[in-house]
Amino acid sequence: EIVEFLKNPGKFTKLGGKIPKGALLVGPPGTGKTLLAKAVAGEAGVPFFTLSGSDFVEMFVGVGAARVRDLFKQAKEKAPCIIFIDEIDAIGRSRGKGQMPGSNDERENTLNSLLVEMDGFGTDTGVIVVAATNRPDVLDSALLRPGRFDRQISIDKPDIVGREAIFKVHLKPIKTADDVDPKKCAAQTPGFAGAEIANVCNEAALIAARRNKEAVDMQDFQDAVDRVIGGLEKKNKIISPEEKKIVAFHEAGHAVAGWFLEHADPLVKVSIVPRGVAALGYAQYLPKEQFLYQTEQLMDEMCMTLGGRAAEEIIFKKISTGALSDLERVTKMAYSIVSVYGMNDKIGNVSFYDSKQDGYKMTKPYSETTAEVIDDEVRKLIASAYERTKELLTHRIKELDILAKELLEKEILFQADLERLIGKRPFDKETTYQAFTNKKDKLQEPELISKKEEESNPESSDPLKDPIPEPNSDNRII
Repeated sequence: EIVEFLKNPGKFTKLGGKIPKGALLVGPPGTGKTLLAKAVAGEAGVPFFTLSGSDFVEMFVGVGAARVRDLFKQAKEKAPCIIFIDEIDAIGRSRGKGQMPGSNDERENTLNSLLVEMDGFGTDTGVIVVAATNRPDVLDSALLRPGRFDRQISIDKPDIVGREAIFKVHLKPIKTADDVDPKKCAAQTPGFAGAEIANVCNEAALIAARRNKEAVDMQDFQDAVDRVIGGLEKKNKIISPEEKKIVAFHEAGHAVAGWFLEHADPLVKVSIVPRGVAALGYAQYLPKEQFLYQTEQLMDEMCMTLGGRAAEEIIFKKISTGALSDLERVTKMAYSIVSVYGMNDKIGNVSFYDSKQDGYKMTKPYSETTAEVIDDEVRKLIASAYERTKELLTHRIKELDILAKELLEKEILFQADLERLIGKRPFDKETTYQAFTNKKDKLQEPELISKKEEESNPESSDPLKDPIPEPNSDNRII
């Protein structure tokens, strides 16, 4: 749209419309905000000024504001043109916060200058300002008002179809073997941003070169994904056989729980190879692309996360410190269910989540008595999930044993191995991984997604979209 504004402004102005002043690209790191700005610059064929937010910050007073004025003066002479400011939160933070009384905040002067240039008294058309940030919450509200950055373009992490398309781009320069399938690579990298996918492709090429191969094959990609998620493989880390057995049963507990709980995401891969600083093993999941979670789904998710600890208690009658990250996730999830999503009978339809919080609040929005009730309900919720998981694993102890033994032998298992060892899932629907990898290629081209599907996707404008971290993270490390 911005390219069209610059190439053919008459089309819009003849109907009485004005060309927008600014667009703000918002999204997590590595999703391609700067790349998009580069693409717009190449496509529009107009002069392009690029700066980062920190370029305006200088030790001398007044330099930042002067730079903004100079920049817009140059831009107006070359109009129509684009100004791109990367990491705008360096100068665009909310005014009046966190400064000493009576001090002169250089950043505020720079921001004032930018506000006036963008939509102040003497405005000229033809200059479009594009900015990028991954912290839209700290930006000054005057910067986001209509007439300045009135268009916020959300650039989210790619879904499974997007990841496949990104893999196709990054695999072009790499010599790949015939067994490398971008579809499978996409299915094994849930939650990866564009930059991480580029990193995986590069790592795979380096690993293949180290092994003196002629082409990069699927094994190299799997090793690269492991390396990006869990860190370097620690071949010299000596783990006693007892510890290794505990890790194997822990991971098998997650696997079995996820396999026999209907609403949980069955895992794509489980590994007991020690990696990075503290990870002794990890399980990787491919969650469905969804934005609303029902109570049953959250409960199943909690049970699956507690599967590792429950398996340890059933098999060894003792528990270990390995479940640290699992317990952290479960606690966060339980507190969200009780005090954020209003899914608890005792607390009722009440949410203590403040979406506009600025990080400076020191008070809780509820009384001490309510805090006690919340803590009690959270404990009860986790205890019931744990009992349910123990019951399930006790019932499925044979499958647990089979998986743990296979893990000790092979160290890494995939979803296909699970099916071979403990049979198909006892539910009708395919797993997300199977559904995606079994689809026909032609359905997967991103441009062939039907309009209906796009409209039903609540990602961009749904007010219900949960601003809190999603309950299901994709990779769990113990």
